[in-house]
Amino acid sequence: MGFGSYDESEQKDQDVDTDDSDGVAVHENDHNGEVSFESEADTDNLIDQLAEMKDDTEE
Repeated sequence: MGFGSYDESEQKDQDVDTDDSDGVAVHENDHNGEVSFESEADTDNLIDQLAEMKDDTEE
């Protein structure tokens, strides 16, 4: 069979050896809780800071 040929018999009845131990544990670091923080800044001040950061990235 030449380069680039396709033989359907090679694609039939493939046995794949899978091992789940090498998988990624997606729920390994789940966190069920709350996050809170305190800040002296008011909403207007934070919005102004955000606007300044956006202006800096656009330049």
